[in-house]
Amino acid sequence: MSGSELFESYENDFSQISASIGNKINKTIPSQAGEKRKATTRAAEREIEEAEEIIEQMEMELLNTQQSTRTRLQARLRGHKSDLEKLKRDLKRASSRVSGPTDREELLAGTNGTDLDSASMDQRARLLTGTETLADSSRRLQDSHRIALETETIGANVLEDIRRQREQILHSRNTLMEADSYIDKAQRTLKGMARRGFIYFILFYLMQTNRMITAVIIITLVALILFVLYLRYYIYMENMRIISDINS
Repeated sequence: MSGSELFESYENDFSQISASIGNKINKTIPSQAGEKRKATTRAAEREIEEAEEIIEQMEMELLNTQQSTRTRLQARLRGHKSDLEKLKRDLKRASSRVSGPTDREELLAGTNGTDLDSASMDQRARLLTGTETLADSSRRLQDSHRIALETETIGANVLEDIRRQREQILHSRNTLMEADSYIDKAQRTLKGMARRGFIYFILFYLMQTNRMITAVIIITLVALILFVLYLRYYIYMENMRIISDINS
């Protein structure tokens, strides 16, 4: 299994344990009191420790991933760390609250169980509403920050891909230019060979022609010599016949 696959496996484990912690903080702890509340709080704290160990494993697996994948996973890891810190703060606030139905009801009911005047109740309600609004704004800011980090990571990956593609294009261009130079050299070499071959052919043709002319001349001279010898022999024989006729 590759480093990125292990990272995603740890990421799934972190999501499951984060959901369990969030369920305890938002639902179980507010509805409990006494020892049950403390036991649930301790269980949530143990799960947070497990989540921290999972974060450490994810950090180790990042070292086994490629650079392009590592940058993307680092942004996701930062988001998980931010979520874990938020869970810690929420658990701390939830464990420090006085057990009861809801925070709004506790504020409206008063610390001594006595009725507050309407102005004080309105003020407390507005204060609680403002606190909830601030918490929502903080969560939205964290989400926006996480999205910005992810966008930055994606942009960095795109730029890295563009840089690699540019290097590949430049390498291909240099390779084509080098191939063109080799082709030009090959063409010049072939043209030179063609010219030399044509010259060799002409010389060979002339040599063959000269040889043929020489052979014809020699044959002609031999024929002439043989013809002269034949004439001399014929004249000699005629003279001998004439002399023989005279003597007879």
